[in-house]
Amino acid sequence: MTFTHGFADNNGLRMYYEVHGEAVPGRPPLLLIPGGGSTIGTNFSELIPLLAEQRQVIAVEEEGHGRTQPTSRPLTAENSAGDILAVLDQLAVETVDVLGFSAGGHTAIALALRRPAAVRRLIAASTFASRDAVPDEFWDGMANATLDDMPDTYKDADRLLNPEPGHLGRLFELDHRRITEFPGWSDGELGTITASTLVVSGDRDIVTAAYAAQMAGAIPGARLLIVPGGHGDYLGEQAASGGDLRTMHATVPLLLRFLDG
Repeated sequence: MTFTHGFADNNGLRMYYEVHGEAVPGRPPLLLIPGGGSTIGTNFSELIPLLAEQRQVIAVEEEGHGRTQPTSRPLTAENSAGDILAVLDQLAVETVDVLGFSAGGHTAIALALRRPAAVRRLIAASTFASRDAVPDEFWDGMANATLDDMPDTYKDADRLLNPEPGHLGRLFELDHRRITEFPGWSDGELGTITASTLVVSGDRDIVTAAYAAQMAGAIPGARLLIVPGGHGDYLGEQAASGGDLRTMHATVPLLLRFLDG
């Protein structure tokens, strides 16, 4: 399977990207955006081979994550959306389908709002659009979180790619500030999304199935998929799946059906 990789510059931020598979006529590439703390590998290594059989896949790593080095700016969905546009410009790709997981879902939403013509279909996976989507206990826990609370899967992956002292701490700092200062979007803002959208959540996810349905209801024409799973195991995310890929294999045909519909 064809594989290329590189970096795209956006005002000094060099976003790492990978391209898997060949372009398929009539099918835009599928852009994958990992969740907080994640790399392409920890989030999507099991999923990419299945998807790339059907269409070209572009995967990115946000600021401070994996091979994309941190800068002095804050990590926000809007900043990352700008970085992704630089990747698409470098690859001469005008339109993509997008799957964003967790905090990567925030970036996917920001991208769809910022450049509607660039996003044909949007999969918002295990994410939320407003602060009231999760209880106060969630925000209290995030406010008091430390590096020790980061899953070992993420820490090990970052240390392998970035062994220099301080990198892992900066990664945690970027993610911690990103989520604790997350402003969210109003239902009115979500109502301006023009991409065909699928909201996906596990029935034992960070948000409830009821919230996922509410979020889908705010996006014009959005579809809803609730899978029997947790926070990302249905995508093969390493920290969530623990190597059990049965839910992922059951979910992929539903994702492809939406993308091809």
